[in-house]
Amino acid sequence: MSRRVAHSPGAEAAQNGGNKDQSPPKEPPEDRVVLRKKVTLLRGISIIIGTIIGAGIFISPKGILKHSGSVGMSLVVWIACGVLSLFGALSYAELGTCIKKSGGHYIYILDTFGPLMAFVRLWADLIAIRPAGLAVISLAFGRYILEPIFAPCGVPEIAIKLATSIGISRSMKPTDFTS
Repeated sequence: MSRRVAHSPGAEAAQNGGNKDQSPPKEPPEDRVVLRKKVTLLRGISIIIGTIIGAGIFISPKGILKHSGSVGMSLVVWIACGVLSLFGALSYAELGTCIKKSGGHYIYILDTFGPLMAFVRLWADLIAIRPAGLAVISLAFGRYILEPIFAPCGVPEIAIKLATSIGISRSMKPTDFTS
């Protein structure tokens, strides 16, 4: 007949002769690969500034100013969007302190909604979200890099697309596709 033993600190101490100090230290084995946490406060701020402010500030100000009607209203829209971005960043900071696993969106959704929703989110990110973001940022790069060259006139669309294609192809290295 097998005997069941409860796995608790008291049960482990009872198995070790009543002494809690005899349990071996729980350190990860040295041959195990582990991701180190390297995001400091400065790096975290740099990531937020680079992703949220860096892309949006170059792409949307003309459209916001054009559709809002005045400079004051466009500043109100920018401030409101900044507050919404702050709420999103604070939510992710809270998730990061509660769920201490590597993986970002995938792990948060996996722990909350299960493997199917996490897979769908990862698939959508890989197929649609990231390529669309890369395309928008690359098109802005192509337009802004060519505007000084075609200063008195408008930039031809074919030149923007060519500069965008060159920018995307130069940003990818052959080692990005090898395992």
